[in-house]
Amino acid sequence: MELLIGSKRLTLEDLINVTREDYAVRISEEAMKKVVIARELVERYVDEERVCYGITTGFGKFSDTIISKSETAALQKNLIMSHSCGVGNSLPIDQVRGIMLLRVNNLIKGHSGIRPIVLETLIEMLNKGVTPVIPEKGSLGASGDLAPLSHMVLVVMGMGEAYFNGELLSGKEAMNRAGIEIVEELSSKEGLALINGTQVMTSIGAHALYDAINLMKHLDIATSLTMEALNGIICAYDHKIHDLRGQIGQKTTAENIRRILKESTSISKQGELRVQDPYALRCAPQIHGASKDALNFIKEKVEIEMDSVTDNPLIFVDEDEVLSGGNFHGQPMALPFDFLGIALAEMANISERRLERLVNPSLNNGLPAFLVENGGINSGFMIVQYSAASLVSENKVLAHPASVDSIPSSANQEDHVSMGTIAARKAYEILGNVRKVISMEILAACQGIELRKIEKLGKGTEGAYKEVRKVVEYYKDDRVMYLDINTVEELVKSNVLVKTVEDSIGSLNI
Repeated sequence: MELLIGSKRLTLEDLINVTREDYAVRISEEAMKKVVIARELVERYVDEERVCYGITTGFGKFSDTIISKSETAALQKNLIMSHSCGVGNSLPIDQVRGIMLLRVNNLIKGHSGIRPIVLETLIEMLNKGVTPVIPEKGSLGASGDLAPLSHMVLVVMGMGEAYFNGELLSGKEAMNRAGIEIVEELSSKEGLALINGTQVMTSIGAHALYDAINLMKHLDIATSLTMEALNGIICAYDHKIHDLRGQIGQKTTAENIRRILKESTSISKQGELRVQDPYALRCAPQIHGASKDALNFIKEKVEIEMDSVTDNPLIFVDEDEVLSGGNFHGQPMALPFDFLGIALAEMANISERRLERLVNPSLNNGLPAFLVENGGINSGFMIVQYSAASLVSENKVLAHPASVDSIPSSANQEDHVSMGTIAARKAYEILGNVRKVISMEILAACQGIELRKIEKLGKGTEGAYKEVRKVVEYYKDDRVMYLDINTVEELVKSNVLVKTVEDSIGSLNI
């Protein structure tokens, strides 16, 4: 239950272990030696009064303003306070913990010049559960996530607000209760080193990505349940079709659904009941698969960024050189997170179309209208589809890419920004909508299965159906529907459905 950082590359699973499973974090001795050596170079440059951006100068448009050694502490404190301009709701605790971990992992590479005591304080906050309050809005995604990261640093210095043991406290009180010594003064370069980077957008997007990968397995399960309820044609999932195209996500989706439905007596073959299924069933491998391929691409980019150095300026000890560049710019994350939002939105789009087929008596192959007996006095699942349609429509608005926008800042010194943090936040919001739509499809499909009176479900669908029925009973007469939707969504969040299916058929592929 411990993660050692600085000795190997950080993975998405490592991040989640710390942010949600409360793994302790420790910095390797090798990494800390690099930190010490880089700090010695910074202090030497200050003593020699070299003109070096961010070390002996102001920031942004003030990069030409020389700062004396005596003014260093005031400069760092002023930087953090003046940049703490975030607004809106607080980011979730797991995302903030991810921000802290990723920032430390960035700084221990030995290219930032921060003192070990500051890093040790952040690690202690992670391990003892002091979580800064970071407002969700206010970052342009270049020069890094300046505003939200400043809120993190406020707590390091005994300011701002933080959560500790579930209680919202002042930063100073939270640190005192946890027994963590406050860093009262930051030294040269440290303020900029702490806030100049992409860790906020990366943490938000990484959590959305992790949940999206897991949700994709639920989408394959939901499709399989709907195939049972609608007597879907299994021939469209034949491996020979998908081998001809060669798209990896498409092939894995078809394989997953074939395995989940194996031994089902409900599914049909082409020509038995009808010649073809509609696209929402027949093209599920192609549509799900494209989103799966997108998720794998995004994961590759996210894990590169998680282990990157995104500070500015950067210290190169061996060359005795400090270079000012633009690694803080969020564009490499902005585009993937916009892509993530689009890939997620498509998952809900196809799920809602299957839900419509389940409830529509013109399309559901003989099931009662809106999946309820005594229709008319009962409305059944009629408005479930309305709600799903509302969510997918909202997703279409949210899926508009943030990264195509830019607005100049810092008196036009920073004249192109990424909006990557907005892209990550939008993707996370879309994720929540998608989870609800898929939960609605699962709920409706299980109702259809019961109405169909299927003799034998597939090896995977049988377990999934039973898990749903443990928490939501058959819908005979109208009742308050949102409670059932929320219950199934909690089941999806718990990952019980995936675990049950995988216990029966082996791991589902993404």
